[in-house]
Amino acid sequence: MSVLGSIIAGVLEDQALRQVSNSELEERMARAAKPLDVLATLSKEKFSIIAEVKRSSPSKGSLAQIPAPERLARQYQDGGAAVISVLTERRCFGGSLEDFSKVRKEVSIPMLRKDFIVNEYLVRESRAHGADLILLIVAALSDSQLSELYQLVTTLGMQALIEIHNQEELDRALEISPKIIGVNARNLKTLEIDKGNFQILLPMIPAGVYRIAESGMSGPKDALEALIAGADAILIGEALVKSDDPADSVRQFLNVAKP
Repeated sequence: MSVLGSIIAGVLEDQALRQVSNSELEERMARAAKPLDVLATLSKEKFSIIAEVKRSSPSKGSLAQIPAPERLARQYQDGGAAVISVLTERRCFGGSLEDFSKVRKEVSIPMLRKDFIVNEYLVRESRAHGADLILLIVAALSDSQLSELYQLVTTLGMQALIEIHNQEELDRALEISPKIIGVNARNLKTLEIDKGNFQILLPMIPAGVYRIAESGMSGPKDALEALIAGADAILIGEALVKSDDPADSVRQFLNVAKP
């Protein structure tokens, strides 16, 4: 089984353990605050940061303990991040929906639920916890799944970050006319980083689609390279959770877009 397949299998097992009835899920969704407009927030500036709460990863292992994810997220917001991403996958990334809920109460900017969303329940669960944006990974979904989940996301008032890794996935993604596409520099099969993905794929994304560069952002130089390649925003996790001053680190990444 591939790394991606193994992670998804675990996600589905964990879902089964916490799953509630449809009626209870609908009640939770009804109580959740109305989704924030992610695109409007991202588009306020020439270049934006999606700052991620991330404890560990399959490629690097433990990154940071993060005893108070809400405090870290507040630092990101204070530093100028446009969106907060919270990894909620437990087995490989050490995250949880509890982390997401804590952060949701602390910050006022849009939030991305970063997980392996592969069915309708996970989409609705995300909305019930206050997600404004969710990740849909093209490599993890069939064409019909991608289309159906994207439609559900839109119907629920959220927006989706459609993640691609190669041209074939870009072509598949464009079939659903997405508003936001993320180019991930990490190969999901080998977990290696190839930042050449940004130079190749970002310029291929049609005008009018918001472009995000994901993975491999170790410092402002990487952010500048992504900006030059055509990124409208970057998603950063490891470099920020390891920082002694996360708010200042966000500012440094943002500074690359200043004249």
